[in-house]
Amino acid sequence: MKKVYKRKGLGSFPISTSVKAGDFVYTSGHAGYRGPDGEELEGIEAQTRQCFKGLEEALKAFEAGFKDVVKVNVYLARADDFREMNKVYGSVFTGDHPARTTVVSRLVSPKMLVEIECIAHKP
Repeated sequence: MKKVYKRKGLGSFPISTSVKAGDFVYTSGHAGYRGPDGEELEGIEAQTRQCFKGLEEALKAFEAGFKDVVKVNVYLARADDFREMNKVYGSVFTGDHPARTTVVSRLVSPKMLVEIECIAHKP
């Protein structure tokens, strides 16, 4: 059985914020270059924090949280941002850390410095 959550503001954009299939919650990639009021966020730390705010909402839609996350994919626009992104990441995931892949790649918008997606296990 599959359940879909789509946050307000996505309109007809063909994407779900998160999907629960069986005992797993899959999130779409969350970018952090815009704040909650639409303001542009600059710097890898601010953008990474905003990514995690979006992921938190996507997980909460299915009563999951960061403690339930088993896998994370991080996409960085610049390898030089790894250290600062990793500091924010470490403040979110404490204790047993999920498996993670980090890739440096061109992102959809030149304003995006980071995009993060995750998979959570929530029976």
